[in-house]
Amino acid sequence: QVQLVESGGGLVQAGGSLNLSCTASARTFSPVIMGWFRQAPGKEREFVGRIMWSSGGTYYADSVKGRFTISSEKAKNTVYLQMNSLKPEDTAVYYCAAVQAGGTLYNSWGQGTQVTVSS
Repeated sequence: QVQLVESGGGLVQAGGSLNLSCTASARTFSPVIMGWFRQAPGKEREFVGRIMWSSGGTYYADSVKGRFTISSEKAKNTVYLQMNSLKPEDTAVYYCAAVQAGGTLYNSWGQGTQVTVSS
């Protein structure tokens, strides 16, 4: 089972930016999809966006479209979440997840990284 490790979270003022990273530990890593999710206190986990590992195609939730950008660096088994124009409502624990080859569900998850946006 591949291990995913997120980093880059922290405290930022509204309007600021953060760049999260998610790196897979596996020597050979070739997922179908890499996704980003978030969970705010007292709320259910929600989808943020995803990138198709092979083509690089991306898709975003309406709440982050135009502000967040997902990219990947295959040589480093890493996917990024660039977050700009952050809002207090973006405060959450952010998780990356992978849909492995042959699968249809996100079955590998990172431990999460906290993002706090102050007003």
